[in-house]
Amino acid sequence: MADIDVVRQVLEYLSKKGYNRTEAMLRMESANQDVDGRPIQTRVEESGGVKYGKAFGAKGILWRPQEHAHWFIDLFRNWIEENLEIYKPDLRRLLWPVFVYSFLDLVSDFYPREAKTFFSNFRDIFENEHEGDLRGLHAIALPEHVTTNEIAKIYHSQRYRATLSQTAFFNLIQFLESKEKEGGAVIVSILQTRLNVVTVERTAEDQFSLAKLLERARHVEDFPAEDEGIPGHNPGSANIDRNAGSAVLTKLKLGQVTLDMEARQDVLGDLEDEDRAKPAAPGQPSLVEAFEQRIKREESEEVPGRTELPPRLPPLARDVAMEVQKVKENRDRMKISGRTGGVGPGVSVVMYTFHNTNDSITCLDFSGDYLLVAAGTDTHYIRVWSLNGSPLSDLPQTNGQEARPSASHRLIGHSGPIYAVSFAPATASSDKQHITKAKYLLSSSADTTVRLWSLDAWACLVVYKGHDGPVWDVTWGPFGHYFLTGSFDRTARLWSTDRVDYLRLFVGHDRDVDHVCFHPNSAYVFTGSCDKIVRMWLVTNGYPVRMFTGHTGNITALACSPDGKLLASADDAGTIILWDLAPGKLFKRMRGHGKGGIWSLTWSVESAVIVSGGADGTVRVWDVQLPNDASGQGKVVGEGGAGQKIDGAAQVANVSGTGGKKKAKEVVVTSDQISAFPTKKSPVYKVMFTQQNLVLAGGAYLP
Repeated sequence: MADIDVVRQVLEYLSKKGYNRTEAMLRMESANQDVDGRPIQTRVEESGGVKYGKAFGAKGILWRPQEHAHWFIDLFRNWIEENLEIYKPDLRRLLWPVFVYSFLDLVSDFYPREAKTFFSNFRDIFENEHEGDLRGLHAIALPEHVTTNEIAKIYHSQRYRATLSQTAFFNLIQFLESKEKEGGAVIVSILQTRLNVVTVERTAEDQFSLAKLLERARHVEDFPAEDEGIPGHNPGSANIDRNAGSAVLTKLKLGQVTLDMEARQDVLGDLEDEDRAKPAAPGQPSLVEAFEQRIKREESEEVPGRTELPPRLPPLARDVAMEVQKVKENRDRMKISGRTGGVGPGVSVVMYTFHNTNDSITCLDFSGDYLLVAAGTDTHYIRVWSLNGSPLSDLPQTNGQEARPSASHRLIGHSGPIYAVSFAPATASSDKQHITKAKYLLSSSADTTVRLWSLDAWACLVVYKGHDGPVWDVTWGPFGHYFLTGSFDRTARLWSTDRVDYLRLFVGHDRDVDHVCFHPNSAYVFTGSCDKIVRMWLVTNGYPVRMFTGHTGNITALACSPDGKLLASADDAGTIILWDLAPGKLFKRMRGHGKGGIWSLTWSVESAVIVSGGADGTVRVWDVQLPNDASGQGKVVGEGGAGQKIDGAAQVANVSGTGGKKKAKEVVVTSDQISAFPTKKSPVYKVMFTQQNLVLAGGAYLP
C-alpha cells in the first residue's frame, strides 16, 4: 500500500505543477502490468483473443464473427471517429500498428483460431494502404512463423514510430485509462512496448499547426507522415537509428555542374557562328547571351567539386555540338510556368500507340534526338523503330546480302524478358552529319545481365554481369559513360561502359530495387523499392544521404527535376509524391491516376510542370508549385476513356465509354492536376518532355 500511496502522491504533485506529459507516462507505467509491460490478467475473459476483440473490435466478436460483418461497436475505432475532426487523421494512424501487434501477439500466445478470426474481421480496414503487408501477414498461423516471416520479423524486431500532437496524445491516454477494464489496458500495453510514440508541440509552422490539422481533416483520404512506420527515423535522414535524435542532415550540393573553360570557349565559338549565320529575332536574346545567362545562373548555385563527382571524360566534338544544340532548344522552347489563375499551360502530347503486340511489350524509351523508340518484350528481344517512319540506316547484312530498307530492327541476345531499355544521351541535330544522334542503347533483363548495343552496327558490344537476379531497371547518367541498375537482389549498382565490373554497390533496401535515376549533376543517384522507400545515395562513396518514406504502394517511377531541387516518385496506388531534397521533406502529394501503377514521370525544362503516364491509360499534367489544397478538387474515372481532354479545375469530370457500360470506380483528383489526356485502351509505358517542352508518350493498345 505504501508504494501505491507514493505513486498517488507523485501523480497529484505532477498534476498540480502542470507536468501533464510526465503524469500521463507515469500512469501508463504504474498500471497493472507484469515485468514485460503487459497487463496482468485477473479474469479468464481478459486472456487470448477476447481481450484483443474487446480492445480493437466489438464485444464477443471473436466468438461470433458473423454478427460483425455489417455492424459492431468499436471501442477504439468508434472513439477515434467520434473525436474532434482535427485529431482524427493522426489518431487513425495508430489503428494499423495496433492491429498488427495484436495479431502477432495472438499468434505468439498460441491462439491460432482467434488470430485467424481477428485478422479476417479487420483486414478490410487496411486493404487499400497496406495490401502488401497484409498479404505477407496472412500466411502466419503458428508462433514459429512470427520468427521466420519477413514482414513479421520487421515489425517484431523494431518499434513502429508514430507522431502525435501533445493534445491528441493526452486525449488518447485519458480515454484508454477510463476504459482500462474494457480493453484499454491492452492498447496501452501495445503503445508502451511496441510503438515509439513521439509527441510534438503545436506551432505555427509545422504540420501540427491548427491550420494544417484542419486542412488534413478536410481531406477524404489520409496518408502516413514522413516519419511514420518502421524503421522509425528522422524525416529525410538516411540514419535509421531510433536513438539518433535530431541528427543533422548531410548537406547536399544540388547545383548544375558547369563546363570547364576549354569546353566553354568551344561552345561560345560555335554559338557566335550560329548567331552570325542566323541572327536572333527582335526581342529574343542571342545564343551567346542565352548561354552566358545560363552560366551565371549555374555559378550562383552551390555545385559539387570535381572530387565529388565521378570522373568525366575529356569533352569531344560531339559533346560540344550537344551543348550548342541544348542552348538553341532552350532559347526557342515553349515557356511553361505552371498554372496561373486556374488556367493551365497548353502542353502538347504526341502519343505513339503500338498495335498487335499481344501484350508482349514490357518497356519503352525514346531517344534524345527524337528519331527512335525502343521497346523491350517478354519474348527476349528488343525492337527499335524510326519515329518518322523513314528507313533505319546502316542495317546489318543478312546472309551476305544488303538488308532491305526497314523502319524497324530487332536486337537479339537476351535469354529472358526485357525489363528496361535506355538510350544514351543525345540531342536533335540540324546538320547532315548527325553527330549528336543516339549511338548506344542499354537493356536489362530477367537473365541477370545488362547489354550495351551499338546503333551504328546494330550489334551487342558488351554484356555486363554482376547482379544475382533479374535486373528491373537501367538508366544512363546525364553525361553518358556511366549507368545505373536496380535488381531483384536488393541492390543498385553503378557501372561505366569501359569496364565489365560495377564501380559502386548501393545496399540498404529490404526488398527489390525496382527503379533508379540520376541527379542532373550526376553526384547523386536515387533508388525506389517495393519496400515503399526511396533512397538517395552519394555516387563517390556509395553512402546514403536521404531516405524518403510516405508511399503506401510499391515504387513504380522516379524522376529528378532538371534544376536538381525536387524528386518525384510514384507508386502503384496512383500517388505521386514530390520531395524537397535539401531539407529531406515531403513537398506535396498528388492524386488522380487510377490504381495499377504510374509507370513514367517527366519534368518540364523549367521544373514547373510534371507529366505522368500509367496503367489507367491516361497522360496527366501537374502543376508543381500550386498547393493541392486549393479549390477545384474533383473526381475522374481512373480508366482510359473516349479520348477527350479532362480539365483538372473542373469539379467533377467523368471519362467513360458508352452509357450502357458499368461505371468505373472513381478516384480522387487533387486540384494541382492541370489536365488529363485519356487514351482508348492503351496503358502508357513512357512519357518524356523534349528540350522544347513537347511531350512524347508511348503505350500499347490492349483491346
